[in-house]
Amino acid sequence: MMLVFSKYMNEWLYAKDGYYASMPDIGKKGDFATSVTTSMFFGGAIAKRLINVIESGFLSETCTVVEIGAHNGYLMADMAQFIYTLKPNLLKTLTFAIIEPQEKIKTTQEKYLKESFGNAVKFCWFKDLEEFRAKEAFIVANELFDAFVCEVVKDEQMLYMSENRVVFDKLDKETAKLCNRYNITKGEIAKGYEEFAFKLSNSVQKCEFITFDYGQKEPRGDISLRIYSAHKTYPFFSLTDYAKTKHTENLSLKSLYKKSDLTYDVNFLHLKDVFENNGFVEHTFCTQAKALIDFGLIDLLEILKNSVKESDYRMELGKAMQLIDPSFLGERFNMIRFQKE
Repeated sequence: MMLVFSKYMNEWLYAKDGYYASMPDIGKKGDFATSVTTSMFFGGAIAKRLINVIESGFLSETCTVVEIGAHNGYLMADMAQFIYTLKPNLLKTLTFAIIEPQEKIKTTQEKYLKESFGNAVKFCWFKDLEEFRAKEAFIVANELFDAFVCEVVKDEQMLYMSENRVVFDKLDKETAKLCNRYNITKGEIAKGYEEFAFKLSNSVQKCEFITFDYGQKEPRGDISLRIYSAHKTYPFFSLTDYAKTKHTENLSLKSLYKKSDLTYDVNFLHLKDVFENNGFVEHTFCTQAKALIDFGLIDLLEILKNSVKESDYRMELGKAMQLIDPSFLGERFNMIRFQKE
């Protein structure tokens, strides 16, 4: 039986025995690294942005700080720790919340945050955006949208899967409509952005929403679908009969299915469109390097320099510089920032 690719990807990542349900390690021991696992100053810079948004008057000191796609809870913990360092009184007024549908992952987050803060900081959890409601919120999502399922299109056809075999066949109406809207003739079409933006808009009256991901703000014109396994990257089609040159490693889609990460570049134009259709206004789109520097990363490093030993400072500086290094994370990732009033 042939499946549209989005259903195949959903099984790969989100089935009960899927990749994300297994709580994969992220970082040196896992399949890939993120900005969160690279340096605590990623969360620190975002925390400083939150403080600036509150001091500017856009959000109040009683707003809710929300993370969507929190994995182990490291980013939320880093943000809370830097808020304590920079403006500790805010910990008494802010509410911290995580949107997490999977109970196993929620349990991991609870354990880590409890070990980190005890009862000093209170966190709450919601299964989905429909359950969450807030008057004001500061919302963060790191590498969330590249994990939305997608369809893959090429030459007015779309990708179907028959077990682990690939087949290109007729476009369905919904995918064809999205292709026409965003001028995509070859590449990925994300499924679910519209529903996400609609639910988010209904869940909060006023907010700032920030997300980081790899991708671009124009049609890529090529297929970026790829697999991450043990810090190696495999173009999806290199492991199929479509490949002109296959990898010499003894790997196949079957061997990596549900055991590795499956992802693609985010089309930020698509994201911008659906958010603006739901009452949000785009305020910034830029590289991760520019965003973190604008948020105050350099100021945080200066504070660190004046408060720790030189050797400790050098170690943390090296990690933090990877966040803005153009050859590593700085320009590989982009940030888009929206506000809703």
